[in-house]
Amino acid sequence: MSDLFTPYTLGSLTLSNRLVLAPLTRNRAAPGGVPSELAPVYYSQRASAGLLISEASQISQQGQGYQDTPGIYTQAQVEGWRKVTDAVHAKGGKIFLQLWHVGRVSHVLLQMDGAAPVGPSALRAATKVFVNNSFEDASEPRALELGELPGIVSDFRQAAANAIAAGFDGVEVHAANGYLLDQFIQDGANARTDAYGGSIENRARLLLEVTAAVISEIGADRTGVRISPVSPANGVSSSDAQTQFDYIVDQLNALGIVYLHVVEGATGGPRDVAPFDFDGLRRRFHNTYIANNGYDRDLATSRLAAGKADLIAFGKPFIGNPDLVERFRTGAPLSPFNPATLYGGGAAGYIDYPTMAEANAAAN
Repeated sequence: MSDLFTPYTLGSLTLSNRLVLAPLTRNRAAPGGVPSELAPVYYSQRASAGLLISEASQISQQGQGYQDTPGIYTQAQVEGWRKVTDAVHAKGGKIFLQLWHVGRVSHVLLQMDGAAPVGPSALRAATKVFVNNSFEDASEPRALELGELPGIVSDFRQAAANAIAAGFDGVEVHAANGYLLDQFIQDGANARTDAYGGSIENRARLLLEVTAAVISEIGADRTGVRISPVSPANGVSSSDAQTQFDYIVDQLNALGIVYLHVVEGATGGPRDVAPFDFDGLRRRFHNTYIANNGYDRDLATSRLAAGKADLIAFGKPFIGNPDLVERFRTGAPLSPFNPATLYGGGAAGYIDYPTMAEANAAAN
């Protein structure tokens, strides 16, 4: 049997297999950033994955960058997520919540009183955000003041506590894909000259402070971190990615986080977008390494067999195939997903993709 289907111990959890549902933004939250009534169905349909990582969820209103994304900073949001975790656990699944602050990747229409989005520096993101049911240019940001950064750290800490209160098995700190923590890390987005800019140590500081705060709140065995060292997502870039992320991974390893989730290459794009030694990160990190980006069954199997990863995260294949684990196990063909229903909408393209058993029953 392929390693892909063998159980795995993640901290205090026993996962039924090595497949991970990657976090996937679907823009279907109800008003107030509360997960919709469809969300428990969507996640429980995919509970056969060894681990589910929720869609990114903002830690504050300031942290929101797209319409209809869920949050984890109000009691109503906590109660909405509790329905999701209960549904997943009822099917024997395990689920982490991804904690998110988008930073400059936002729009004034999503900010309190039309305020400017925030970032490490007043550098506009060369990207678009989903607002008013369409994609619009990100708004001009303002640079966070030094005195505001402890509040950001506190928001992450409180969001982690809220996630545990909502029944999640742990959290993933989102430090990838050009969002706030990644903006501080990447020198193409960070022009600061204080303790949070300039050197690789300074640019890593906010991520490490956030991670330490989350650990102090919920424990290292329930804390993971996601990074994307060479992804140009949302207009970020680094002049020293290898040195920067070697340092970050060494520090995260010392903090004892339960897993490192790595986007290998360009998010949703080529794996070889830029030279980078991902195997070196794997060797530096002594706990669970989750590999992500462009994996299919064969690549996942070979990387696990070679010890290049412990778990493999799959994103879009899980959208059209809620029973992806069984399809991989049996070698069955995968169903395509509808790109038109990825972002926003209702049940269509969200909870109506059939399993193999449902499709066969319908055909007969």
